[in-house]
Amino acid sequence: MHYTRISADCHIDMPWLPPDLFTSNASALMKDRMPYVVDGPDGPQWTTKKGAPFGLVGGIGSTGTKYVPGQNRRVDVMAATGLYDDGKRGIRRPGDPHLRVKDMDRDGVQAEVLFGILGAATRLGDHEAAGEMFRIYNDWLVEFCKPYPERHVGLACLPYGNLDAAVKEIYRVARLGLRGLELSCSWDMEPMWHPIWEPLWQAVNDVNLPLHFHTFPSLPPGVRERQTGQTRRAAFFTSVAGFQMNLVNILAAVIGAAVLERYPNIRISFGESGIGWIPYALDRMDFEWEDRFRDLGLTMKPSDYWRRQCRATFQFDPIGTKLIEDMGVETLMWGSDYPHPDGVWPQSSRYIQEQFGHLPVGVVDKITCENAGKFYGLIR
Repeated sequence: MHYTRISADCHIDMPWLPPDLFTSNASALMKDRMPYVVDGPDGPQWTTKKGAPFGLVGGIGSTGTKYVPGQNRRVDVMAATGLYDDGKRGIRRPGDPHLRVKDMDRDGVQAEVLFGILGAATRLGDHEAAGEMFRIYNDWLVEFCKPYPERHVGLACLPYGNLDAAVKEIYRVARLGLRGLELSCSWDMEPMWHPIWEPLWQAVNDVNLPLHFHTFPSLPPGVRERQTGQTRRAAFFTSVAGFQMNLVNILAAVIGAAVLERYPNIRISFGESGIGWIPYALDRMDFEWEDRFRDLGLTMKPSDYWRRQCRATFQFDPIGTKLIEDMGVETLMWGSDYPHPDGVWPQSSRYIQEQFGHLPVGVVDKITCENAGKFYGLIR
């Protein structure tokens, strides 16, 4: 297939999955702990017997919130395509491979990387059940990608609350044909510099699949949800404004703990991370390593590990596009973020022109197509 635009950050979320996916495929022991769909005041919604909230069927973003016209401009643009009206009628465009490629064609995208049911493990609040939920999702994702393997790059979801289960799932999904791994992160997990993660690094190295970390909130959902009025809006604004920069904790950890030194073949991508903050982070790490951390066991500057093994994705970051040389053009991959409210679908061409118009055509092609194509083996 000829590629001109590859989105390295797109999503399949629980609101767009088949309503009986988990209850129909769970073991007898786990069935009662799985998410399922019930009727609610605003329409069908995902929940569990313990009342875990997963949002409306066909709702907005990973949390499945209700569409309110005029509240979010980007969401209004997506709504104008009939996305949410279709969802109410049971037409799951993001969760149907044949309908999804039509939405990709509308946006001029030939291939996309599919991040999974983000945050679902945290909302489920049951680490053992989360492992079963992700196993079911991963099996479903394999089938989802089969009709268009040259267009859909599926990432297997790994549970964070049970390291042994995550390692077993890495080896299992590697045999199923998925092209990457996504570790579900949360604020209550052990830091990535902790030695407890060593079996995971070894497994990722063994299967030779890229490992992905997506942005995640800095606080438990309940902290914000307990607020009301403008305080709640301010808390949400704070989260949205800074959530991408939380990934510096993972970036510094995998470099500082010498993970990338010990495993030079491990490849890491940071989903929807934005890029404007990365040059500062790299410069800060280089300075501190030179000044007082030469005992970490690193044989290169931290920024050299970044360029050798790491990638970052972003949909719109005009500040970052002024600093490309400080990160290395080869480390950057554009994404539309479809169908999330932070995304630029179906106006990707407009946003690409606005932020890349000042750059040479060859640089734009690397960021919007070539880098992702090579990273995921779509382009040789």
